[in-house]
Amino acid sequence: MEMKEENNRRKEQEEQEAGLSSEKKKKPGPVRRLYDWMLSWADSRYGLHALVIISFAESSFFPIPPDVLLIALVLGASTRWYKFAFWCTLASVVGGVAGYGIGVFGWETIGQWIVQHIAHMELTEVNGRMDIALPAYLVTGMGSSLGGEYLFQVYDHWNAWIVFVFGLTPLPYKLVTITAGVARVNLPVFLIASILSRALRFFLVAWILSKWGDPARRFIDRYFNLLTIAFIVLLLGGFLVLKLVM
Repeated sequence: MEMKEENNRRKEQEEQEAGLSSEKKKKPGPVRRLYDWMLSWADSRYGLHALVIISFAESSFFPIPPDVLLIALVLGASTRWYKFAFWCTLASVVGGVAGYGIGVFGWETIGQWIVQHIAHMELTEVNGRMDIALPAYLVTGMGSSLGGEYLFQVYDHWNAWIVFVFGLTPLPYKLVTITAGVARVNLPVFLIASILSRALRFFLVAWILSKWGDPARRFIDRYFNLLTIAFIVLLLGGFLVLKLVM
């Protein structure tokens, strides 16, 4: 009996060690590694510089929102939350202008590539132009008030409101900056919508983090994938609010 129990214990220990070894071999995906790389800048004296560069790049081609680094920086120096939010907003808006330029001058080359491979949106030819099909739930929820089933049809109906709504949500801002250029949204109006939405978003996030502290970091780190889904829900909610207002 004792020999049997010893064998069972040894077998359980071997299984546990094999499980740990298997976990060590698993490498995080490229998105997660990029996410961790962004967080590493929070412990560097160049954290603010990195935030500016990433905020600029995310508005035209970088895949991860600057909120990741913004949150870490605010948690590390909560009294400077407004400074981080200001520079994050400014860099994001300037980067948005770069994205707008890609839409105007490089849509058929680099613009479409970014939309397909970075924003992961499928392009479909509609009425002689490449367009982006909207999710079925969005079309069903908004109905005819949306303006169509494709993004540029919605631009024809809503114009700069699209910029404002996307600017508030943590969804790919590069998608709206580039397509706004393609849709020839009035540039001054585009700038106003970008400034208002990005400032509201980043200042609100930074202020909340300065009050709530480190639990927010743990929450985001644990529920990263779930938050991505929540971001999509926020976009739908933004459109529904516009529907009620209009």
